[in-house]
Amino acid sequence: MEYRQLGRTDMRVSTISFGAWAIGGSWGEVNDTESYAALNRAIDCGVNFIDTADVYGDGRSERLIGRLLKERKEEIFVATKAGRRLRPHVADGYNQKNLESFVDRSLSNLRTHSLDLLQLHCPPTDVYYRPEVFKALDELKRKGKIRYYGVSVEKISEALKATEYSAVESVQIVFNMFRHKPATEFFPKAEERRVGVIARVPLASGLLSGKITALTTFPENDHRTFNRYGQAGFSRGETFSGVDLDIGLVAVEELKKALPLGATLAQMALRWVLMFDGVTCAIPGAKRPEQVEENVRATKLPPLDSKTMNKIQAVYDTLIRPKIHTLY
Repeated sequence: MEYRQLGRTDMRVSTISFGAWAIGGSWGEVNDTESYAALNRAIDCGVNFIDTADVYGDGRSERLIGRLLKERKEEIFVATKAGRRLRPHVADGYNQKNLESFVDRSLSNLRTHSLDLLQLHCPPTDVYYRPEVFKALDELKRKGKIRYYGVSVEKISEALKATEYSAVESVQIVFNMFRHKPATEFFPKAEERRVGVIARVPLASGLLSGKITALTTFPENDHRTFNRYGQAGFSRGETFSGVDLDIGLVAVEELKKALPLGATLAQMALRWVLMFDGVTCAIPGAKRPEQVEENVRATKLPPLDSKTMNKIQAVYDTLIRPKIHTLY
């Protein structure tokens, strides 16, 4: 396993880490026994960083991770998120009282006294223009309830604004073979300000696994059914990275032509993300141990050669860029 420094923090994290959204829910059926086995397998494979949120299964994901922290002896860093419990989800809700109550709940779920990393969970854009929000996070640091804080964003403009606050240590942003823009418009600024970059949705909601077809159906409790077009309050770009499924499937077939020998599409997709030095880690999800193993094997692939990188770029430029490049 390769490890990279997460911004200015004291955390060196595995380049392939564990995204814990799926084990909370909203990705079809989930089984806690399997989920816990997946978490343990991740640690066995050298993963030391887990990303979750207080709303994943209404705390279900955090509670499984809290059990893991008590039962494993390895050093494990956990990032969680706050803000999406607000009803309505508006900028005014991001105040000291609410943020502290969310943190206290996460501390209880995770069975810990201090959060390694707290991230604002894709807040309304106006939040980034309210210094008092970040002062509230500073106060939580002063109290020892959080060690570091960062943000999870939907737009590059939000990422750039967030890094103007000196104590923002990390930015979580959609980055994958269907979403290239952060590499040129955000990563240089993040590197300049020594801000860690967490690549979220690295497999484009499973589309870049290569296992979804035009005949695939998703359960009613799967966000790819109920939030494909932003119906559940997130931007459309959250699901399938904003790419229409029919176009994405065509692009996937083209990408398969560039696969390195013995690699799956998911592994190539993850290896592509790690080709960018500006990325600290990717956080693919997994509900079963075998999914963890496939994700981690991406770190065993050699760097992608120029021919493969050029093919990936050509697929993006031809099929994806005209549809979404200007949107996020």
